[in-house]
Amino acid sequence: MPIKATQFIALPICVFLQITSVQAASSIPFDGDLGAATYITQGQIRGQKTSHLFLPYAYFDYGRFYARVDTLGFKVLPLAYGNLEIAGRISMEGYKSGDTSLHGIQDRGSPLPLGIGSFQDTPIGAFFLYAFHDFESSGSLLEATYVTEFHVGGWSFYPQAGIERRSAKYVGHLYGVSASKVVDSGLPAYVPGAATNPVLGLAGEIPLNGSWGLDWQWQHKWLGDSIKNSPLVSAHAQNTGYVALAYHIH
Repeated sequence: MPIKATQFIALPICVFLQITSVQAASSIPFDGDLGAATYITQGQIRGQKTSHLFLPYAYFDYGRFYARVDTLGFKVLPLAYGNLEIAGRISMEGYKSGDTSLHGIQDRGSPLPLGIGSFQDTPIGAFFLYAFHDFESSGSLLEATYVTEFHVGGWSFYPQAGIERRSAKYVGHLYGVSASKVVDSGLPAYVPGAATNPVLGLAGEIPLNGSWGLDWQWQHKWLGDSIKNSPLVSAHAQNTGYVALAYHIH
């Protein structure tokens, strides 16, 4: 059954009420933001439009559990300036051929990355490190991001620089063209290798009234050769971002 926009609006409210009620009866600290956001993703497949999705937004720590927008996890044990974590990634990179200008290719399911990670809050800035196995493609995703911060008045800014490494299986699942689909699609067969994608971004927090604020992020990703050389792909880079109305709980 399709999920209506009103359900997306109601979900963050229900989560907020549930967490505040649990917090009232528990000594486990909750610190972070809950709300709703518009997520924008530039299309990179031929004929694919830029998507605008209205979904829940969460960035918080709750005891050993955490949510970081599209990454959820559990802190297993202390490690250096942070923790060793079990982590999972919510991916929406899959697509249907009917949503593109391509015909005769198979639909691609979104990756299902699960693995380990660590958030290291060091004196020189924060590092986010992840190593995922993708259960959709049997490939892997490695990711490292450095984040620093500065403040202008009451506004907070978080410049980001990162890099991700996608294995050949991970890339092939989304951007490859199998020999069996050459006749149907009219495209050449394409078996890609691994891809290294540099990323730059900027996030920020703008206080509004009381505990309410606007959280936002923009990222620019340069696609590796094995992705941008795919006959399915029409872009050399991809821009993504979100703007969230969030309530801070602590």
